[in-house]
Amino acid sequence: MVDAKTDKYFKEWKEREAVAEAMTPLIGKLYRDHEVICTVFDRSLVNKPINDILRVHRFARQIIDREIWVKDTFPFLEAMADMDLAPGRVDLAKLFLRYQEQGGGDVRSFVGEQLKELNTGRSNQLSEPRDVVLYGFGRIGRLVARILIEQAGGGNKLRLRAAVVRKGGDDDLAKRASLLRRDSVHGHFNGTIRIEEEENAIIANGNMIRIIYADSPDQIDYTAYGIENAIIIDNTGKWRDREGLGLHLKAKGASQVLLTAPGKGDIPNIVFGVNNELLQPDATILSAASCTTNAIVPVLKAVSDKFGIEYGHVETCHSYTNDQNLIDNYHKKERRGRSAPLNMVITETGAAKAVAKALPELAGKLTGNAIRVPTPNVSLAILNLTLQQETTVEELNSYLRQMSLDSPLQDQIDYTNSPEAVSSDMVGSIYAGVVDSLATIVQGNRCVLYVWYDNEYGYSYQVVRIVGKVSGMNLQHWPK
Repeated sequence: MVDAKTDKYFKEWKEREAVAEAMTPLIGKLYRDHEVICTVFDRSLVNKPINDILRVHRFARQIIDREIWVKDTFPFLEAMADMDLAPGRVDLAKLFLRYQEQGGGDVRSFVGEQLKELNTGRSNQLSEPRDVVLYGFGRIGRLVARILIEQAGGGNKLRLRAAVVRKGGDDDLAKRASLLRRDSVHGHFNGTIRIEEEENAIIANGNMIRIIYADSPDQIDYTAYGIENAIIIDNTGKWRDREGLGLHLKAKGASQVLLTAPGKGDIPNIVFGVNNELLQPDATILSAASCTTNAIVPVLKAVSDKFGIEYGHVETCHSYTNDQNLIDNYHKKERRGRSAPLNMVITETGAAKAVAKALPELAGKLTGNAIRVPTPNVSLAILNLTLQQETTVEELNSYLRQMSLDSPLQDQIDYTNSPEAVSSDMVGSIYAGVVDSLATIVQGNRCVLYVWYDNEYGYSYQVVRIVGKVSGMNLQHWPK
C-alpha cells in the first residue's frame, strides 16, 4: 500500500513532466522559426530532453536559494509563442521573478511589455549564412563542431562546412566520424552521424561537413567545395605568428583566421566579453587566447572594476593534455615526460602574463604557475589577490553572483554555492569559469578565489562566441 506522502511526490513529478513535455515544442519552434533561445538563468532549454528541462529549473536553488518550477515559467513561454519575435536570448526565470516583483497581473500583457523591443517580427541575424572551416579536428575542433551543429537552428547562421586534416589511412573518414560521435569525456553526440563517402563528408544532424586532406593551409581551394568568405578556426596550434597564420589567407575562399591558442606578436588575443573592442571587422587574424586566460580574465576584470587589484598570484590545477606522455618517456620540456595519469606535474603557464593583453591595468601585477593533475578534463584556477580596499566574503560573493546573473560578463562567469561541487560536475559547462563561492577566502584586503573551468568545452564556447561576433551575430539578453 502506497502512503499519501509517497503518492503526493510521485503525482507532483508526473505533473511537472507533463508541463515540460508541453514546453518542448514551443521551445523548439521559437528556436527554429525565430532564432530565440529560451533559458533559465542563462542555461539553454533548446534541444533538451524533458528531465534536463526539469533539472535546469531545479538549478535555480544554487543561484537564488529557492525553487523555480516549470509551472512558473510555462505561462511566459506560452505568451512568447504567440508573439512575432526577432532573434534573442530570453530568460524565463528572470521574467517570472520580475513578474512577481511587480505584483503579478496579466502574464501576456507583462511579457508584451518586457519584450516589446524584441517583438519586432522574425528576422535573421545574418543576411546570409557564414561559412566556417575547422583546420584540425582534435579535442577543441570536435567540440567546436558539436557546438556549431547544436546552434545551427534553421541553417541561416554559422554553417560548419569542412574540417581540414592529414589523412590517417583508408578508414580515415569513418574514424573521424566515430571520434565526433563518441567522446570519453563529453559523452555521445546529441543526434545522428553518418558518412557520405562519395563527398568524403560527415553528415551530422543534417549538416554536411567535408573532410579535406591537406598538408598546408595555402594548398586548399575552398571555393571548389562551394565555400566562400570562410572563417578558418585553426585548432592545431602549429602556427601562432602572423606569418604562419597568414598561410590560411592564401587559400581561395578564406577571409579570416582564428587561432585557438595564444597568438604571438601583434595578433589580438581576445577573451570574449572582456576586450571585444579588438574584434574589428577588418581584422583578418585573431587569437582566442588560452583556456586558462579565458577562465581567469573575466573574474579578474569583475574584481578589479569594483575593488581594485594591487597584485596577486594565479595557480592553476590543469588537467593533463595530449602534449604529455601516458607513460614515462622523453619530452623536450622538463617534467612533462613523466606519466600524465600518474603524477601531478609542476609546469609553467603564460596565463598570468597573458592577462595584461586583455586587461592592461593588471600588467606586471600578477605571477602565475601551473600544476598538471591526473584528470582528463576540468581545471581549477586559484586567484590569490591583494585588493585596493577591504571587503568580506559575503560582499565579494554577492557581487560575483550578481555579475554571473546580470552583467556584460554573464556569459563568461558562472557561480555555484554547492557544498558538494567537484571537478566532474563542471564537465560540459558553457562558461569561461565558475566561481566556487563556498571556497572564497577573505581577510581584510586579501582574498582567494577558486574558479573551475571546463578547459575544453567552456573554452570552445568562447571560440564560437568570437566567430559569431566577427560574423555579425549578437544575441541580446532579455528581459533588460
